[in-house]
Amino acid sequence: MKKILLTLIIAISAISATLAQNPIHKVVIQLNTSDTLVWHGALKNISNLQTALGPTTQIELVAHGSAIGILVDGKTTQKAKITELAASGVLFKACENTIRERKIDRATILPQAGTVPSGVAEVVLKQEAGWAYLKY
Repeated sequence: MKKILLTLIIAISAISATLAQNPIHKVVIQLNTSDTLVWHGALKNISNLQTALGPTTQIELVAHGSAIGILVDGKTTQKAKITELAASGVLFKACENTIRERKIDRATILPQAGTVPSGVAEVVLKQEAGWAYLKY
């Protein structure tokens, strides 16, 4: 019994030490502008976050309102960068309210992007769950 308990304590200590050295960072990014220079800057900052905080960083970009174009094939200027970042684990979410209001064909949303019912609500939920928040 003592041996099992000691083994369990050692395993928990090892896991705790690993997590302390590699904390998981969670960042939600709200994007609500049609300015393509801002789109470029936001994606550059995502790359910089991944470099600075490491591979355990969870990042989700939520596009709504006038930023929806970043996730629309044929309108985005950032398709290659989105493909690259999505391959590294970054999540891209398009607001279904915006898609509906702007009568955007869902088939034109980039395949790397998912959708959320409300972009603003998604940001709120992430913040309530302890995610860091950036707005562009």
